[in-house]
Amino acid sequence: MEPFNWKCPYCNHAATITSSNFGSNTFFFDKGNKKVDLGIVTQVVVCPNGECKEYSIDSHLFDAQFVGSGYRIQGEQIMHWALRPQSSAKPFPGYIPQPILNDYQEACLIKDLSPKAPATLSRRCLQGIIRDFWGISKSRLVDEINELKGTIDSATWDAIDAVRSIGNIGAHMEKDINLVIDVEPEEASVLIGLIEILLKDWYMARHDRQQHLAGIVNIAQAKKVAAKP
Repeated sequence: MEPFNWKCPYCNHAATITSSNFGSNTFFFDKGNKKVDLGIVTQVVVCPNGECKEYSIDSHLFDAQFVGSGYRIQGEQIMHWALRPQSSAKPFPGYIPQPILNDYQEACLIKDLSPKAPATLSRRCLQGIIRDFWGISKSRLVDEINELKGTIDSATWDAIDAVRSIGNIGAHMEKDINLVIDVEPEEASVLIGLIEILLKDWYMARHDRQQHLAGIVNIAQAKKVAAKP
């Protein structure tokens, strides 16, 4: 096999995958009286990061045709299943409140099945972030977003407000946060992308800053102790 670049969905480690970390198998089956048969290709990638070693499994469905003495895959992919992990959810640290992570992970899990539910979960996730991180709680999400103006940097607020203004998403931020609404698939993806940015720029950045500052304090204290006679 040709080596290929890959990023682990569990630890975000970027790596070049070779045959030592990759396995693949193909199963062919006929479709009865139809001329074109099918083939399922299942692939397994094991993360080469020694601290991770998690494995990912994907299956791909293709048309297949019997040629000569055996089957061959032909044409473009018909369907794809992510078997492990089951969604595109990025790994986030455990210090982020679990209810927020649960909504985010569930939104990613069902994104490709129906955009309605992930949009609803992402709106609830956005409200949970604003209430937990900034301590802003109002009856409507749109009012909580407006309260953020002047508190956060303008670029982030403009992005949140831009998402709020998208079609049905914007209209229902002024109503029940758990209301299931009709949205386009790309609208649900935009909402999920916003959640990922906020988790990284707010929770993770704050944690890193706190850790860095605590490290400075620890170094200063160690210096004082070492300087004592």
